[in-house]
Amino acid sequence: MPYSYEPHYFEEFDEGQTFESVGRTVTEADFVLHSAFSGDWTELHTNAEYAEESQFGERIAQGPMTFVLATGFVYRCGFLERRVVAFLGMNYMDIPAPVYAGDTVSAVFEVTETRDLSSRDDAGLVVLDGEMTNQDDEPVFAGDMKFLVERRE
Repeated sequence: MPYSYEPHYFEEFDEGQTFESVGRTVTEADFVLHSAFSGDWTELHTNAEYAEESQFGERIAQGPMTFVLATGFVYRCGFLERRVVAFLGMNYMDIPAPVYAGDTVSAVFEVTETRDLSSRDDAGLVVLDGEMTNQDDEPVFAGDMKFLVERRE
């Protein structure tokens, strides 16, 4: 499978179609930037001494950071580039395992629904079901993402 895809209009998405991302290693800078942007300086994410005594044994990424990494993979794949009108939300999100600094994560997305919208003639709904895994192929994120995607003119 290729890791970079051409931008897709609504009509080019088919249910069952999949997209695979490249890998990305999570860094110390990611932890700091996410904390700074979100304001979440919880010690489990920012204090190595505190986190060492936790059930995880070291600092872990915030759950929202894990979600942000997954959404980043959607856009990095390229198939939504310059075609998204809006991100409309999610029906579910699970974070079954932690992400640690130094983990290398990647994602696979499957189109689970495409739907015409009576309220829009310029765009349609595309729902992607995603799973992000770490270097050991352990799932660290699962969820769907709903997008409003441009139609061809």
